Amino acid sequence: MVVEYNGLLNWVDFFADPMANSYYPFEGIYNLPFDISYKLWEIIGGTIAWLINLIFPGNCVSTWLMSEPVCVLFSLIVFMLIIFIVVFVCTLISLWMERKVLGRMMDRRGTMIGMKGFLQCVADGLKTFMKENTIPKKVDNMTYMWTVSLVIGVSVLLACMIPLSGRWFVVNYDSGLLIIMAFFALAPFFILVSGWSQNNKYAMIGGMRAAELMISYEVPMLIMIATTALMAGSFNIGDIVNAQFEGVWYIIPQAIGFITFLFCATAESERVPFDIAEAEAELVEGWQTEYAGMKWGLIMLADYFRGYVACAMVAIMYLGGWALPFIGDGPVPEIVFLLKAWFVFFLMILIRAALGRVRPDQIVNIGWKVFMPLSVLNLAVVLLLKTGGFF
Repeated sequence: MVVEYNGLLNWVDFFADPMANSYYPFEGIYNLPFDISYKLWEIIGGTIAWLINLIFPGNCVSTWLMSEPVCVLFSLIVFMLIIFIVVFVCTLISLWMERKVLGRMMDRRGTMIGMKGFLQCVADGLKTFMKENTIPKKVDNMTYMWTVSLVIGVSVLLACMIPLSGRWFVVNYDSGLLIIMAFFALAPFFILVSGWSQNNKYAMIGGMRAAELMISYEVPMLIMIATTALMAGSFNIGDIVNAQFEGVWYIIPQAIGFITFLFCATAESERVPFDIAEAEAELVEGWQTEYAGMKWGLIMLADYFRGYVACAMVAIMYLGGWALPFIGDGPVPEIVFLLKAWFVFFLMILIRAALGRVRPDQIVNIGWKVFMPLSVLNLAVVLLLKTGGFF
C-alpha cells in the first residue's frame, strides 16, 4: 500500500500576508519586522509541520502549528528577536564609531581588529564572558544581582521600544515619549541601590552621585519633552515626526531646546563629561566597582543602549525622526533615522573629546542654574509661537 503525503508547498507559504490573519496584533497598521517574522515562521513552521505530517500522516500537531493564533505567537517571538538583533548591531556600530572617532581626534587610528576595527567589539564581549565571575562576600546578594539585572533589562527594553519608522515599531503608544522617559528615569534609582548593596564606599559614592545627577537634569528634560509635545499636539512619536514633516524640524524654532536637551541626554546616558557616577580616576569604577566578568561587560553595553536611546530621542524631537524634507518617509526611512541618531551620537563623541569631567557640585549648578532656565525659555518661545498661530 502506497501512502500519499501532502507536498511541502501545501504547508509552506512563502508570500504570507500577516494582516490577513484574524489575530494580527497591530490593529490594521503595517509592521515591517512582524511581516518578516511572519513569513519566516510560515517557512520554518511550515517545514516542521510538513516533516511531522510526513512521519505521522493526518496528525493534529501539524495543523496546530500552522493555525492562525499559533502562527502569530511564534511570529511575535521571532519579531522580538529581530528587533533585538537590529538594536544590538546598531549599538555595536555606535561603540565602534566612538572608538574610531576618538582615535582620530587623539591622532591615532583607533581599533584595527577585523572589518575596519569592528570585530574589537566582539572580542571585548568574548573577553568579558571568559573572565571569572566573582562576588564579594559581604554584599547584599539579592539586591546586588537584581539591580544590575534591572539596569541591563530596562536599557534593552528602552532600546527596543524606539520606533525606527512608521512601519518599524513594537507598540504604537500615544504616550510614547513619556513612557520612554519614565523607564529612562529608573536607571539612576537602580544604580543608587546597587551602590549601596555592594558594601563598598566607592560604589556607594557612585550611587549617590547618580541620584544627584538625576535630580539635576530630569526636570529640564521633562519640560523640554512637554514643550515638544505641546508643539506637535501629541506625545505619540509618529505624530511628532509627522508634524515636523508637515512644517519644519523642531531644531529651528527650538534651537535652545535642542542644545539643552543634547547635554541633558548626554548626562542621562552617563557619558563624559557627566559620568560622575563612574569617575574611574577618583572612584575606581564608581557604582560598578564590585561587578566583574560578564556582569561588568553587560553594564557597559547597557550604557551604550541608553546612549542609543538618548540619541534617538533627540532625532525624534528635533531632527524630524525618519522623515526627510520634501520626501517624507522615503524608501528606507529606517536607515534615515539611524543616520540621524548616529549624527547625534557623533556630537556626543565630540563633547566627550572636548570637555573634561565636571565635578558633582558643577553638574548641580549647571542643571539648576543653566539647564532649567534654558528649558523654561524654550517653553516660553514655543508658547509664543503657538499663540501667534505659527504652529
